[in-house]
Amino acid sequence: MKKLSVLVLLVQIAVVTCVSAQNRLQPGFNLQEYLDLLGVAGQQYDSLPPIEKPPVSPDYKFVYRSPVVGLFNRWALWVRNDRVAVIDIRGTTVDVPSWLENFYAAMVPATGSLTLNDSTKFEYQLASDPKALVHVGWLIGLGSLAPTLLTQIRAQYASGVRDFLLMGHSQGAALTILLRSHLHYLIQKGELPKDLVIKAYCSAAPKPGNLFYAYDYEFITRNGWAHTIVNAADWVPETPFSLQTLDDFNTTNPFHDVKSTLKKQPLPVRLYAGTIYRKLNNRSKKSQRTFEKYLGGLLSKLIRKSLPQYQPPTYVHSSNYMRAGSPIVLQPDEAYRQEFPDDPKKVFQHHGFRPYYSLAKRQYQPE
Repeated sequence: MKKLSVLVLLVQIAVVTCVSAQNRLQPGFNLQEYLDLLGVAGQQYDSLPPIEKPPVSPDYKFVYRSPVVGLFNRWALWVRNDRVAVIDIRGTTVDVPSWLENFYAAMVPATGSLTLNDSTKFEYQLASDPKALVHVGWLIGLGSLAPTLLTQIRAQYASGVRDFLLMGHSQGAALTILLRSHLHYLIQKGELPKDLVIKAYCSAAPKPGNLFYAYDYEFITRNGWAHTIVNAADWVPETPFSLQTLDDFNTTNPFHDVKSTLKKQPLPVRLYAGTIYRKLNNRSKKSQRTFEKYLGGLLSKLIRKSLPQYQPPTYVHSSNYMRAGSPIVLQPDEAYRQEFPDDPKKVFQHHGFRPYYSLAKRQYQPE
């Protein structure tokens, strides 16, 4: 009888283990997963007409919505019926501070601290490469949301949840990218459990940081654990303004010591090439100073009207923004152009939930 009881117990454990394994998130782009997450994301925008909101799957249940913090940042927690938690970060709202967060595009190191107010200093690591840089406006958003995010993640973990889907559209996607990096390095430091399984869908995402940040992000999420979905007709993924100077290259490069190289050349070549080099180098650096002045220094003054105790950090002299994440490209076709024709008066014609939902559903159906 005892042997039979032990056998039954072992079978039960095996069944539970099998079910648990089946429920875990899988790497790779999953169309239905993405469409469902678009439906979840649409619920954060009360001002959207119903026709603009993708349907919400009955498999997802709303659990929590954070207070509005920072520059009108907010996120929501949902739980899928197979015990997968969904963190959805809201994108830009109609409020001025929310837009200022996007335009505040000076770059700062991907590891450091940011003083949000007199009592809150956000300590962060978003990359292991010291050359990695990120967008300071969206870093404010991440720092403002981090306390409630981490509280809810730990609460879900305590209830038995191990799998987390991260979702964001537009500004929310940029914040989701930074959050994914933040969680990775918290896990590395032992501040979050190592058995968390995290998958990210970043929809209509602008560029969150420089090339070295993108390298780091794509490495830590390699093998299909973070997707950036882009409508090729959408202008938002083309932002912020990007500029590459000679200072943005790796240390080992042919431009590092041009003067020494030119000294070995004949005088006419030395004079001509030296003149071209100085013009290109000086003009690109002048443009960088202009970007930093207007998208950093002047914007920080406007940011402080919403966050009076915010202390602007020291900016890095770079604007070499790059897209991050495994790309899922939605390529407009004739049917799409008929449904969503270009219209100069509708600048967000290709950026909303409907065009992304429509294209993805048509182009990425499993064969």
